[in-house]
Amino acid sequence: MARTDGAGQLEAPLNRAAAPNQRREDGLRIIRRSWERCNAEYGIDRVANHPPAVVDSPHLVESKDQYGELVQVARTEMQSLYQQIAGSGYALLLTDACGMILEYVGEDNLKGMFRDAGLLHGAIWDEAHEGTNGIGTCIAESRPVNVFRDQHFRARHQPLSCSGAPIWDPEGKLLAVLDASTVSASDTPQSQLHTLALVTMSAQLISKTRFTSSFRDALILRFHSRPEYVGLINDGALAVSGDGRIIAADHNAVGYLGARDRVEIVGRRISDVLDIQPTTLRERASRPSMPYWPVYGKGGGARFYATVLSPARDGLPGDRLLAREQRPVSRAQQRRFPADLSCLAGQDPTMQENIDCAQRVMDRDIPILLIGETGTGKELFARAVHEASSRSQRRFVAVNCAAIPESLIESELFGYKPGAFTGAQRGGNKGRVLEADGGTLFLDEIGDMPLELQTRLLRVLEEQEVVPLGGGEPLPVEISLVSATNSDLEGKVASGAFREDLYYRLNGICLQLPALRERHDMAEIIHNVLEHELDSREITISPEAFSCLMAYHWPGNLRQLRNVLRTALALCRDGVIRREQLSRELRALQVDARPEADNADGATSTPGRLDAAERAALLAELNRQDWNVTRTAAELDMSRNTLYRKMRKHGISPPA
Repeated sequence: MARTDGAGQLEAPLNRAAAPNQRREDGLRIIRRSWERCNAEYGIDRVANHPPAVVDSPHLVESKDQYGELVQVARTEMQSLYQQIAGSGYALLLTDACGMILEYVGEDNLKGMFRDAGLLHGAIWDEAHEGTNGIGTCIAESRPVNVFRDQHFRARHQPLSCSGAPIWDPEGKLLAVLDASTVSASDTPQSQLHTLALVTMSAQLISKTRFTSSFRDALILRFHSRPEYVGLINDGALAVSGDGRIIAADHNAVGYLGARDRVEIVGRRISDVLDIQPTTLRERASRPSMPYWPVYGKGGGARFYATVLSPARDGLPGDRLLAREQRPVSRAQQRRFPADLSCLAGQDPTMQENIDCAQRVMDRDIPILLIGETGTGKELFARAVHEASSRSQRRFVAVNCAAIPESLIESELFGYKPGAFTGAQRGGNKGRVLEADGGTLFLDEIGDMPLELQTRLLRVLEEQEVVPLGGGEPLPVEISLVSATNSDLEGKVASGAFREDLYYRLNGICLQLPALRERHDMAEIIHNVLEHELDSREITISPEAFSCLMAYHWPGNLRQLRNVLRTALALCRDGVIRREQLSRELRALQVDARPEADNADGATSTPGRLDAAERAALLAELNRQDWNVTRTAAELDMSRNTLYRKMRKHGISPPA
């Protein structure tokens, strides 16, 4: 709880101030400054229980329209991030620069609790209204912040725990805040660092996407001192006009170039800042397959590695920046998302069979339906099919049917004529289906498409033409279709929630992507993902941490594994990923840490791949059955004695 000093002045709770971690010390200083503002500047009564300030509906609609493009970009990233925290009691919130909540992503059954806590659409959560909190304090400090339970200034907010990170506009001004909050915090301040790391990365990603999409007629130069970081969220970005003048620089670029602010960079010629001529820049942009190259700061300055994106046009990365699935692909991402389908199969028989089937049908106008849990790599698989097909030189357009509001999905998919409705773009919108003409259209979460739109989609697929909203002549379209879902489409057909004729039209061939816990090459996947997330450091995984990774049931699958390892790498300091750097769910597992699980090179040294697969499968099923041996044996169709024998063989010990 809060306490007072000798003069009776309220102070922020500092019972955790002695922690040695520097980030914790910095965080407590932020909380102290915020409490001082709440007292001296805002004069907030911390025990008053007044309701939150909420704007009226017209004001909220106007703000959402103003932030429409940002909300569209952020919603996709929020949906992806939420897969990592689903079931934890957290929800994700997006606010404008004043702290007004614009977007909510969370479990439906928690909405009432968040509403009771004042976390609802249109509520204003700046410090002046709600005191110290993740959103308002992030705005006041212009940096990521954690506010844990009794660190909130107002007493009514002390059950909350929140982590807020800033989203920047292309001019370096605070544009919005991304926040993860829970209304009944039961974790620890240390575990909050993991949440903040995830939120901060997502906010940086949204900021970077916003920057690159804001200058569609410019060359976008991406650079970093380490080549493996080029194209990732921590690189620098410059927008350069056709005559070679810098028209914008993001926050990272300003720091890397040693400038005090953007004024020192924006308006200058690129050749005055980096040792590169505009003609060379344009030539590099015309060769999108060309790898990054070394450039130097002017006058013998620091060396960087750079790549350049050309102005937006069909088939080039600059035209695909409005959603997670449309970002420009970096060198590291090209390794992570290979065009070679065989790279996805690994040593897993199910995936090898899927690859073989996909290769046989991909150029025969046969729709592919992918079934699999969230995060199993359905979009990754669809991209690989596209890159391996005869359509690889045309557009790959991905649409997440669950991430687009029902009121917008029709215009998003099929486009609209100018003036078709209030708020329509002046020049109209061709729609995502027409954007994919000649290429591949990927419809993710197809099971969530509204029933009335299923009829329109079926007509487009059957007649191969699109009529935009607002009427006009039908426009011909020819696409290869890949759709995906994690829901039971047959069950939805039976209940009338999904059209039977559309189901059979989509289901030319159905491929089931195995969950991560079901794959036979789990150990190999862990090391491959780690390798592609590595920076220049040499990193190994401790035996205990590796056992946790192998034993966990991975509800978020590959996406969750990638984020867990990415966060662990950010927290790792001595070249070894340890159990403490893993997420809370993994740290809670009771596992045995066999020394042979990891060697000095970070590679698994199990007796053989089949043994590793069997051990991983046993651990996954035991954890899923809460270590009930009888249920586990029945699920695996073996006797209890056989299960015990296999557990001894693989050194698996029940938790205490």
